[in-house]
Amino acid sequence: MMRFPISEASPLRFPGPPPAACDVVVLGGGVIGVMTAWFLAERGLKVTLCEKGRIAGEQSSRNWGWIRQQGRDMGELPIMMESLRIWKSLAQEFGEALGFRQEGVLYLAKTEAEMGRFAAWLAEARPHGVDSHMMSGGAVAERLKGSAKAWVGALHTPSDARGEPWQSVPLLATGAAARGAVIVENCAVRRLDVQAGRVTGVFTEQGRIACDQVVVAGGAWSALFLRAEGVAIPQLSVLASVAATEPMAEIFPGNACDDDFAFRRRADGGYSIAPGSGHDFWIGPDAFRNFGTYLPVLKKDFRSTGFRPMAPAGYPDAWGTPRRWGGDDVSPFERTRVLNPAPNMDRIAKVQAFFAQAFPGLGRPRLRAAWGGMIDTMPDVVPVVDRVAAIPGLTIATGMSGHGFGIGPGMGRVVADLVAGHDPGHDLRRFRLSRFTDGSTLVPGPSL
Repeated sequence: MMRFPISEASPLRFPGPPPAACDVVVLGGGVIGVMTAWFLAERGLKVTLCEKGRIAGEQSSRNWGWIRQQGRDMGELPIMMESLRIWKSLAQEFGEALGFRQEGVLYLAKTEAEMGRFAAWLAEARPHGVDSHMMSGGAVAERLKGSAKAWVGALHTPSDARGEPWQSVPLLATGAAARGAVIVENCAVRRLDVQAGRVTGVFTEQGRIACDQVVVAGGAWSALFLRAEGVAIPQLSVLASVAATEPMAEIFPGNACDDDFAFRRRADGGYSIAPGSGHDFWIGPDAFRNFGTYLPVLKKDFRSTGFRPMAPAGYPDAWGTPRRWGGDDVSPFERTRVLNPAPNMDRIAKVQAFFAQAFPGLGRPRLRAAWGGMIDTMPDVVPVVDRVAAIPGLTIATGMSGHGFGIGPGMGRVVADLVAGHDPGHDLRRFRLSRFTDGSTLVPGPSL
């Protein structure tokens, strides 16, 4: 039986050891880190990817598996469209094992106000060439087999796709390794080695690696690592709960959601289901530190957030997690190899009920598994993708805010070219690090 998702108990695929020297070290084995390593290797650079636990062990195997252009921030959309083209080429290389299928995305509207928000996004996105269009309530009823819910309409993007995260990201890692990238699991990067103000290497639990460039793509752990180096980013993490159903009759071959529930058809005939907008947030030191920065997005999304007083021990923003350690010290990254939070089963139970109400012919879906994942998010719900001016040789690629799986291949290409000194081919000003300190007004991305 398929295991959902990847965890510390999953087999070690890339045992190492790491080299003594290379050109670039990538910190983090999620989809962003893997695809950055892939494209760096293709450009002829010697790259080592260090993952403290397992490739895709955290959010990159725990996400919904959506590959969507729909609802993207306009800063992300051109990169996402490139990413979709790359996904198509990856599907040709890896075949069915990747789980890539272009079956479309439906955003379902319960009110005319929601339809208005969808239409506003579409008007802004249309010049980019997306194939998105609005659908009437009648058209939705025809498209969703056996639906008993009276949605007033939907936003539909037929070219959007789905994938199997726990299968595809490890496969992509094998592709990066085949191109020359060195990948080492169970190898935490503890600290940077900074000499004369610039990066000269990293200290890992398996020894020092000399390098000129480092990419921090550590997901939920990025802010903790960077703060130890004197670089502050207002990144927090939220718990998202997901479940996998037993095989069921097909109601829609792609991905769909409203603000109550979301679902994606899986290759095994079941559905991945999740709350449409709900998540949980543990309050820790970083939450207090960044509260003011997050006010705009909290005002938009307050009701969908469940607040918890204390993160479990060892989590990035837990009260007892160390904030300082040396290159020879055991770091927080080794103490928690893989973040494996328990899902919010109350939320999952509500999703099962919403699903059964919407599709009574199928009844309440039976679950094969349920899991939680920590989503790295930013106050404006778009990532930081930038060089760090204060530490030459350091590049950040984090805070994908739940959008990382789909955009991973395109963003990996962008980050690789940024590191290599090539034109990234897209306007990255929306993702600049300085937006948090230069007096800019933060504009949250679309909450679609």
